[in-house]
Amino acid sequence: MALHKFRAESVLGEGMAVANTARGFAITADEPKTMRGTDTGMNPVEMLLCALGSCLCITARFLARPSGIDLQEFRVSVEGSLDPDGFIRGKDGVRSGYQDIRLTMTIRSPSPREKVEAFLGLVKARCPVSDSLLQGVPIRTTAEILSGEFSR
Repeated sequence: MALHKFRAESVLGEGMAVANTARGFAITADEPKTMRGTDTGMNPVEMLLCALGSCLCITARFLARPSGIDLQEFRVSVEGSLDPDGFIRGKDGVRSGYQDIRLTMTIRSPSPREKVEAFLGLVKARCPVSDSLLQGVPIRTTAEILSGEFSR
């Protein structure tokens, strides 16, 4: 199957606020006031946790019927630990990103327990965001350096 390309754009606004768009949808990212933001949206590391939880939920819905699972309720709680010394201070030996991410998938289903446990393993294995985080993704970066003004 051919690769499907996804695209998003992020534009820094006032302070720490960032306007993010993809497929005509928009979401604002910001930082809390304690991080010099205006608290108008989730920060990017919270958005990452939401992306993981959302992807697991969508994957569960997508795979439930073909897996023979009667999916009555599905919820994911996600939390991660991050040391700000890596991001804010650039401290040697301290990662800028999450040290670890913990999640709990909660499912309500009358399907047999063994079948549900296998299903949860399949959901985790097939979730694209989970796969991207666990396997890592090469990031190729280019830069455009403009002089003068440009519009948003």
